[in-house]
Amino acid sequence: MSIVESFGPTASTIGGGFFAGVLLGYALKKVIKLVAVIVGLFLAGLAYLQYHQIANINWNKLHTVSEGAIATLSNALIQIPSIGYTSDQAATASLAMTSFGVPFTGSMSAGFTIGFMKG
Repeated sequence: MSIVESFGPTASTIGGGFFAGVLLGYALKKVIKLVAVIVGLFLAGLAYLQYHQIANINWNKLHTVSEGAIATLSNALIQIPSIGYTSDQAATASLAMTSFGVPFTGSMSAGFTIGFMKG
């Protein structure tokens, strides 16, 4: 087996990881922008209604509720890998994710960074 033949699978792993990372980064940035626009428009609508005295908004209460919702969401996202798993199963699942190898994860992180910056 020549060096060129043994480099083929590694090159496809690096290229595939990079392409997947670019797609994920680009899509994630677009989703974050869309959510930010929707939340901003909602808050601007509330401010408009309060300005015209159609609604009375307690901004301190809204701030407290939004902080609680964000904290709950972040706690839920942190615990996702352990949903339905015992501690041994969660460790096995996390080790299975690392079996992709350094070329795949490295190229995917580089692609994710570029995709997120360009999105």
